[in-house]
Parts: sequence; C-alpha cells; structure tokens
Amino acid sequence: MNSDEKEDCECATPQAKTSPARGAASREQEELDIENPEASRMKRAAAKHLIERYYHQLTEGCGNESCTNSWCASSMGFSRMDNNAAAVKALELYKVNAKLCDPHPSKKGTASTYLESSTHSNSACSNRKMNHKDVHAVRDNFKDINYLTEEKVYEILDICGEKEDYSPLIRVIGRVFSSAEGLVQSFRRSKPHTKEELKSLQGKDEDKDEDEKEAAACSATAMEEDSPTSSSSRLGEGSSGDNDVQKLAPDEVSVDIEAVRRVYERLLSNEKIEAAFLNALVYLSPNVECDLTYHNVYSRDPNYLNLFVIVMENNNLHSPEYLEIALPQFCKAMSKLPLAAQAKLTRLWSHYSAEQIRRMMETFQQLITFKVISNEFSSRNLVNDDDAVVAATKCLKIVYYANVLGGDLDTENNEDEDEEPIPESSELTLQELLGEERRNKKGPRVDPLETELGVRTNDCRRPLIPFEEFVNEPLNEVLEMDKDYTFFKVETENKFSFMTCPFVLNAVTKNLGLYYDNRIRMYSERRITVLYSLVQGQQLNPYLRLKVRRDHIIDDALVRLEMIAMENPADLKKQLYVEFEGEQGVDEGGVSKEFFQLVVEEIFNPDIGMFTYDEHTRLFWFNSSSFENEGQYTLIGIVLGLAIYNNCILDVHFPMVVYRKLMGKKGTFRDLADANPVLYQSLKELLEYEGSVEEDMMITFQISQTDPFGNRLMYDLRENGDKIPVTNENRKDFVALYSEYILNKSVEKQFKAFRRGFHMVTNESPLKYLFRPEEIELLICGSRNLDFQALEETTEYDGGYNKDSRIINLSFWPC
Repeated sequence: MNSDEKEDCECATPQAKTSPARGAASREQEELDIENPEASRMKRAAAKHLIERYYHQLTEGCGNESCTNSWCASSMGFSRMDNNAAAVKALELYKVNAKLCDPHPSKKGTASTYLESSTHSNSACSNRKMNHKDVHAVRDNFKDINYLTEEKVYEILDICGEKEDYSPLIRVIGRVFSSAEGLVQSFRRSKPHTKEELKSLQGKDEDKDEDEKEAAACSATAMEEDSPTSSSSRLGEGSSGDNDVQKLAPDEVSVDIEAVRRVYERLLSNEKIEAAFLNALVYLSPNVECDLTYHNVYSRDPNYLNLFVIVMENNNLHSPEYLEIALPQFCKAMSKLPLAAQAKLTRLWSHYSAEQIRRMMETFQQLITFKVISNEFSSRNLVNDDDAVVAATKCLKIVYYANVLGGDLDTENNEDEDEEPIPESSELTLQELLGEERRNKKGPRVDPLETELGVRTNDCRRPLIPFEEFVNEPLNEVLEMDKDYTFFKVETENKFSFMTCPFVLNAVTKNLGLYYDNRIRMYSERRITVLYSLVQGQQLNPYLRLKVRRDHIIDDALVRLEMIAMENPADLKKQLYVEFEGEQGVDEGGVSKEFFQLVVEEIFNPDIGMFTYDEHTRLFWFNSSSFENEGQYTLIGIVLGLAIYNNCILDVHFPMVVYRKLMGKKGTFRDLADANPVLYQSLKELLEYEGSVEEDMMITFQISQTDPFGNRLMYDLRENGDKIPVTNENRKDFVALYSEYILNKSVEKQFKAFRRGFHMVTNESPLKYLFRPEEIELLICGSRNLDFQALEETTEYDGGYNKDSRIINLSFWPC
C-alpha cells in the first residue's frame, strides 16, 4: 500500500491515536457525520473494503511468491491461521495502518475484486459530495454479493427500479440461487447476542470511536460472507455454524421463511426475474444431488436444508416452465436427502397451513401426472424406471407425513399387544427342506420415515388435507402391479416400488398388490406340501379343505378351523377349498363365497348372542354379556381374515372403531359418533352444558348397562364411583372413562380373541402397511355407496331384453 493511498483513506478511517484531545475530536467527527450522513456512509464503506483486503491478504495472499510482507500469506515465513483468527488480525492491521500488498498480476479472482472495490471506495472518500446516482453506479454490478437477505433484495430492486434496468438483480439472483453455498447462507434469521457477546461488547473501551466499531462489524461480515468455508465441500467446518444448529429445535431451521415468502411475492410478478429463478434451479439441482450423494454434506452442515426450504417456497414451481427440466432435477436432488434431513423437513412443514401443504402436494402431483401423461408406459417401459416420477413420489412422501404430523394426532390410545405370540407352523420351511439355513423372519414392514418421526398414519384422526388428495389416478392406471409387487418384495435399491408409498395408490390398486401377496403365499404353501409328500411320504394336501354340512355349517366350519389353528396355523394361508357334503361341484371361488355368506348370516344372527345389532345405525357390535367362550370369537376373526385372504367380500358392517382397533388403536369418545350416536350426542351435550352439571344433572361416576336378559348391571368408572359426582371440572374425565369402558374395557376379552384370530391369517401380510382403517372396511364389506347409474350404463342384456324393455324399466331402472 503506497503513501498516497493511505493519505486518501485517512479521510475515511481515522486511526487509533493516544491523544488528550481525542474525545473532543471524536465529538467533532460525530457532529460532522450527522451533518453529512452520505460522506459518513462512504467513509465506513472504505474502512470495510480495507479490512476485507487485509483479510484476503492473510488467507489467500497477494500471489507474489517473492513477497516480503510478513503479514501476507504469499510470503515464505508466514504462519497459516484459521478464518476467525484472520478476521481478528485483519482488524488489528487496519488499526495500525499495516502494509497492504497489491495483488500480483498472476493472482486473479477474489483479491482483485476487493482491490477494485477498494479503489472505488477510496476515490469515493476523496469526493464527499458524491450524489446518490454515483453511489448506484458503484453498486450496479453487485459483484461482492454472494448471498441474499430481504434488505439486500429490496435495495437492489429499488436501484434497478430507478434505472428501469433489472439486469443487475437478475444476475445476482442467478449467481446466488444457482449456488448451493450462497443459497444456504441466504435469508438467515437474525439471532440475539449471547451473554458472552454482550459482556464482551460492554467491556470495550467507551472512548472507541464509531468508525472502529463499524470496522469490527465489517470484519465479522467479511469472515462470514467470503470465507472459503462457505463452499459446499467445506460446509459445517466452522464452529459458528455448528453452534447455530445446536440451538435450533428439531422442527426449526435457520432460514427466515416469512422473509423468503415476502421476497418471492415481490419478485415473481416480473417475468424476467422469474426466468432467472428457473434457470438458476436448473444449474443448482445437479450440484446439490452430487453433494448429497457423494459428499455427505448434510451431516457436516444441517443448515444445508435451508436450500430446500427456500426453493419450495416458490409458488410457481408447478407452472409448465418448471415441469420439463427444473422441477424433475430438483426432485432428484431432494430425494437424496438422508433420513434425518427428511424427518426435519417433515417436522418443519407440519407447522405449515393446509393451503401451503396443498400447494406443495399439488406441485409434486402435477409433475407425476405430467410425466405419466407425456410418456407411454407399459409392461416393457415401466413407470418404475422413470426417475422423475420416482423422485417426485419420494418428495411427496415428505409432504404426506407433514400432513399427518400437522393433523389431529392421537399417539397415546394404542391397543396392547397380544400377550401370547401367534403360534407358528411346526413344519419345516422350504429352505430347511432343501438343506438351507432358516432365514430370520422379518417383522411387519414399517416405513423408515415413520419410525424416525415416531408417528404412524393410523395415529392421525384428521390430517391437514384429506388423504384422498394424495392419490394419483393417472399413475394407478399405468402401474404394472405384478412388477411393482416383485420390486416391493425383493427390496432392491435399483428398482423402486410404489407400494413403499401406498398413499399415492388407490384402494383398488393396493388390493391388487395384496392379492398378489396372498396368492404367492398360497403357492409357496402348495410347493412346501409337495416337497413334504416327496421327502417324508406325507399325504398330499395343498389346499385348506373345509367339508361342511349345510344344516351344521357353523359347527363343522368352526370345529375344523379350530383344529387347524391349534395343529398347524400355516395351513390357514393355503388356498381355501370348500365342499358341501352331498353336493357335487368344484370350488373355483363361487362355492367359497357362498360359504362365507352362509357363515356370516349364522354368526351375526342376534339370536346367537355373540354380537348385538343396532337398528338405527345398522351396525354390529360385540356382546359384552355373551356366553360364548373366547375361542368362538377367535374363529370368527379367522373367518374374517380368510375372507380378505381369499378376496371375498362379506355382508358384515362394523363401526369404524373396530377396524381402527384391528390396526392397533383404542376407541375414544370421537369413535362413539359412529358406534353409538345416541350416547355420543348425550355426552357431547354434557360437555357443552353451560349450567351446573352437579346440581342440574346429579350424575356420578357409576354407570349402568342392561344385559340381553334385561338385568341391570352397575359399573364404577372410578373407585367408589357412586360417591363421586360429575361436575363441570371433571366432566371431561367422566366422558373419557365412559367411552373407554363402552368401546374397550367392556368388550376387551371378546375383541382380543377376535383380533388374535384375524392376525393368524394376516400377520405376515402387508395389510397394515398398505391400508388405512377405512380401506380395511372396503376390503371386507365393500363400499356402502353404490353407483346405480354406472351399473345401468355398463349392463349387458340378453334373452331379447334391452334397456327400453318395459319389465326392465319397471324392475331395475325406474324413472
């Protein structure tokens, strides 16, 4: 640094001197700054640029291998220092007016940029009467901006608006939004000072002038903005970033989301600026995908997640311009996020509103639909091999679980597991018969993200947006379910199965996947039986044969099933073959369906007393006073499981709480609305009653029930419940205990036996993984809503009849 340059800068940066008149000089300088704020701002800018040059001299050097400056990284005897130390040293060198090297001609890049910026600042300092337009001329390229804040964006936008030229803003957006490190650092939330920082600030000399304070702030800014550690290959090495992460909650990120939304709202109205976002995303996505795939960048800097948060706030992602290239590439990058990052993103988005969740859902759904419609998928060209569709589905899973997590959750009321494990087959497996070692049996499949979040889909009583909106019908139409099921069972990383994302499939498609699973199990049992007959000489019996008498169908069927359940439960997974005694016929499915129909009519006959029937709701419920033993309910559960296993629909109608209980959830007050509407309405009025419950209603924590013989039975919801009055304060407890008794405790023995029989057949099935409770109901008894118009339109007539025949119109399609 030559003497002339130092003289020019002295007007902007008064150096620290020990002078008795320093206080008076500082006061005069402050008064001067007040009178001429523009000159003061330019003076501070010059100080900032000098400090930045010192910083780069300490970290990068001037590029001259023969440099003799002891405070230059290019000199032979220089000791390397970390970025924090370099920032502090730069401030010290600035205070003492240390030697500043000029960049060597061979040194290009950052240092030259700062030299250029410094030269501009020095010349600006020498001319204190510089007008506002000249200031804009200095800043019109904004080459020193490597990340953005809301204030920076508005500043550049105002300057461009005055000039009516938005090209500088477009260049800045292109540079920042196409750079992972720049975007990660952008739009950070301002954080308050720690106690240590406050003490440090208070301990500083009170006579330190304002310029030195500004210079200290500039050195910190230079260290944060331009340090090489901000690059993606070194993210997370700085101690400050790690400390920021440790202070964040599991559902928080360091980006200011509201600021990002405000910026998008102002910028996206300009078509040219919108194109800059589009092009930047095209350049950004491949680099991000590489970082996540090969460099494990998130584990070193969790703030890397900011990038995805910022991009997903763009409301135009679903527009046609993005669907072709930009959004597919971004989805591929996002699908590479590690499980912990996906979980954090899910927790963050779970706090979003239903409209915001729907917007993100529709973004990924439109990409899936666009790719499905624009391609011709078939058995030879599988949709499973389309990277864009697969990536978008994986991203949609994050939104789906955010929708679940942000909904109305019930994670506490879970059914207890069966105390006794379901008995396994005593026979050898196929691997053992072939001399292979027995493989460890896998438990029920569970989604890894579900495990990471500690929540299940069945825990959600009401999501932010309906589950049905996540189903993609065009995808279901082109999906080859037999191939997809194969990928699901093999669990290979090279092939993706949409059964791992069941929320995107409709009930018909999932039922087809379940059908393949059941058939393969049937064929497997058949092969094992054949091997037994060859190896051990046993009688060949590849089917689950039931020979029954029509007059004693319940006795014959249940006795036979009980014997099979006790001797060899694996036989329940064989294909069902029913034969009615004294009747000839081959069971190709029709005989089995008739068998199930007859069994259900007998079992659910109220005269037998195993179930009660509500005339108002037309639903069945367990009879808590039944004289039948638990084994009878177990066999009924087996029958229900066999109906699903053999793809038969039953004329059985339970309240939804039964299917929720089968999926592991206890009944609560809300389930009474479906199971017992009259009781539900009474308890609801109790909760909403505005008067004194104790004085007006005079009820206690003792309830009464009537058994099938008309006897009145009393039950205490609490110990000595007849002495505890229900008040306004404890009425919620009364309602919860009442619901718990009606839906759970009163039928505990009956339901546990019923569930045990059901799981004997379905325990190894992906039933729980694929289906929600309402879809289980569709599997068992079909839809309650019948579309007769569709039936009329698809009906075929023969025997001389047609749709205009008088008897047809009178009997089937009356006007």
